[in-house]
Amino acid sequence: MTKRATSKYKIDRRMGENIWGRPKSPVNRREYGPGQHGQRRKGKLSDFGVQLRAKQKLKGYYGNISEKQFRATYSEASRMKGNTAENLIGLLERRLDAVVYRAKFVPTVFAARQFVNHGHVKVNGRRVTIPSYRVKVGDVVEIKDKSKEMGLVLEAVQLAERDVPDYVEADHKKMTAQLSRIPALADVPYPVLMEPNLVIEFYSS
Repeated sequence: MTKRATSKYKIDRRMGENIWGRPKSPVNRREYGPGQHGQRRKGKLSDFGVQLRAKQKLKGYYGNISEKQFRATYSEASRMKGNTAENLIGLLERRLDAVVYRAKFVPTVFAARQFVNHGHVKVNGRRVTIPSYRVKVGDVVEIKDKSKEMGLVLEAVQLAERDVPDYVEADHKKMTAQLSRIPALADVPYPVLMEPNLVIEFYSS
């Protein structure tokens, strides 16, 4: 399991945006970066800087993805037919931890990764402990019986701050979810603007 190098709210403050739309984000109180020099006026970013920032924001949103793993996802997206930026989003949203998060089985992306790692999730009846496991359309993702009454799960289901997107069919009584289709960028409920096209430019330049 890779260790998250930066605290999740530091990403928010570095970007100056509440990238998960969480009520506790420090950006809701102050929009400058972390540290004693955080309030300094930022200079205009170069094209490379804009692309790097877009990559850091998208990679950071999905929690704990390593640079190696994220770049491998980009490479796979670039080999697929169609728009590479759209392919990248589709691949990221098919991660098992992303589906668990979208289905509102856990409150955060970080919790989703840990939840899968600790063996609380099954796919098509088999336990899967790999957060990056690629879910296919129609796969049945379910919470193990012993894990359904966990406080974390019960809290997440009640969260009013986000809804289950229409490309995920979630049954909170049975604690099951299915990916009904591969989403496009416009379908994904990001709380902030994501620019995967800039991520593609970053890696292809």
